[in-house]
Amino acid sequence: MRDILRRGRLSSDVEEGTAKFTSSPEVDEWIFESVVLVDRAHVVMLSEQNIISKDDCSILLKALDSIKKEGMAGINLAYEDVHMALESKLIESVGEEVGGRMHTAKSRNDEVAACIRIALRGELLGLMHELIELRQVLIRLAEGHTETIMPGFTHLQHAQPTTFAHHLIAYVDALERDFDRLCDAYARVNLCPLGAAAFASTGFSIDRERTAQLLGFDDIVENSMDAVSTRDFSIECMSAFSNIMTNLSRIAEELILWSTPEFDFIELDDRYASTSSIMPQKKNPDVLELVRAKTGSVHGALMSVLTICKALPYSYNRDLQEVTPHLLKAIAITRSSSRVMAGVVDTMQVKIDVMRDKAEMGFTTATELADTIVRETGVSFRTAHQIVGALARNGGRTLKHIDAISEKVIGKRLSELGLSQKSVDTALDVMSNIKTRKIRGGPAPEETVRMIKIRKGNIAGHIKNLKRKTGKELGVHK
Repeated sequence: MRDILRRGRLSSDVEEGTAKFTSSPEVDEWIFESVVLVDRAHVVMLSEQNIISKDDCSILLKALDSIKKEGMAGINLAYEDVHMALESKLIESVGEEVGGRMHTAKSRNDEVAACIRIALRGELLGLMHELIELRQVLIRLAEGHTETIMPGFTHLQHAQPTTFAHHLIAYVDALERDFDRLCDAYARVNLCPLGAAAFASTGFSIDRERTAQLLGFDDIVENSMDAVSTRDFSIECMSAFSNIMTNLSRIAEELILWSTPEFDFIELDDRYASTSSIMPQKKNPDVLELVRAKTGSVHGALMSVLTICKALPYSYNRDLQEVTPHLLKAIAITRSSSRVMAGVVDTMQVKIDVMRDKAEMGFTTATELADTIVRETGVSFRTAHQIVGALARNGGRTLKHIDAISEKVIGKRLSELGLSQKSVDTALDVMSNIKTRKIRGGPAPEETVRMIKIRKGNIAGHIKNLKRKTGKELGVHK
């Protein structure tokens, strides 16, 4: 059968090399079921609007069901894209008199935009679920380590003591914001462009709201030119994916460092490590290194799409076809990275004693000592900072050492101003440091327990919201 699209205006079929150049088979496969859904909804709406007969509607729906069952294997991929391949298959099955009516009041422009949105919203729901699972893994781990002391770092230098739970909650909170960004993006993805046709809508009395309802969209993209030509929803999602990958990469980098002998805070499970082809002693964090590297691929995909879209005139241009492969690549990497990170965290061994010992290194209690001097003696913090800084440089941790330095700095001994050895000892104790920091968001065990409880409640709410969204979408497929 001659290409139904080219037989009128064009005198020949497309050259084979050109056909390969203009096709995107991986995208066609990704949106195949969405194409069937869109065609079904459009046919139902045409029938309800008396644009096609009920008998023709019934024939078309049965034929579309058969095509869906056969899948991509049942259509001729020699056609320009999945849309034309599917329509050609339909016409071959029921004849052009009936099959040729399906495309009434519809363009590939609004159809492909709708199909991408349908496929993408499913991916977003899947990624939301995976982020919830990762956050649950982190929270479970945090619950068992509210009193596990570890050094906190700035500039990758020992800074102040904290707890492993406090550190893990920081990961959870970053991923919660990522989840919220996905929810925000979902609201703009789940808008229906159908009815825009090529870009100027149609003279047929279609019902755009009905088609949107049948497909589980929340509303329509109203302006018909905007509906077919925008890919800002893809850019927004890819930006969210890039942010997620940045956070996953930061976690990966820390776990890589922590698994080295120099840190020795954790040991990765063998399922998420590799060994060397020549050095038999090696246990390499390859999985985490790939998460770190794949972050660059997602960032690159975002930049590619921004560059593709930056100077396109309204309305539709074929350039937009190149957006979707980048979108598909970005979502695939982000989802797989989220899943593998959950596995890594859930199975790794935490070396509590090593963390505790290394929390003592690097004079991590210096800040609390300076704060104690301020509270006990009334000197300014900047003066206390100078005294403790000199103490760090010269060594010594007793009140006698502090007095010697304070005499040089302010001409007085701090013991004369109320500082006691007991206060110094308390300030230098790492757990006392941590317990003192019980203000909102701090590492004190009682505060991390409170934060964990709140985060678990947030996750429960997100699960409930996600079930509502998923249920609405699943209703479309039944």
